[in-house]
Parts: sequence; C-alpha cells; structure tokens
Amino acid sequence: MQIQLSDHFTYGRLLRFVFPSILTMFFATIYSIVDAAFVSNFVGKTSFAAVNLVMPVLMLIAAPGVMMGAGGQRARRKIPRRGR
Repeated sequence: MQIQLSDHFTYGRLLRFVFPSILTMFFATIYSIVDAAFVSNFVGKTSFAAVNLVMPVLMLIAAPGVMMGAGGQRARRKIPRRGR
C-alpha cells in the first residue's frame, strides 16, 4: 500500500508514514545514551564531557545525509525503470 500525504487523513496512516523516522530517532538516541554510559564508566569524566559536546555536532552533520538519503530513495521510486 502506497501512503501519500494527500490521501484522506487518519491517525493510522499518519503513524505508518512517520514510523520509520520515529524508529530511526529512537535507535540513534539509544546509541547515544549507551555510548555515553560506556565512556563515563570506563574512560572518565573528561571523556564523557567530550562525548556530550561532540554528539550534537555529529547529529547535525549526519542529519542532511539522512535527509538526502531518504528523499533520494523516495524520488528514485517515482522514476520508472526502463526495460521492465
């Protein structure tokens, strides 16, 4: 089933449309928390502070890549394949 925002709005369709993004953000957050826990327990306070300062910067760098990847994949699906 293809989901489009121009279709009739229902909460079920909205959740199916945004669920992959929510799941991706959830796992990125879990990764950040686990990484900070390991660094703080095994390396020290200074390294923990460094991780907390650098992680938002890494997320800002990764966000355009994820956006272009998801948008490019969506745009690619709209282009018909030749010879098939």
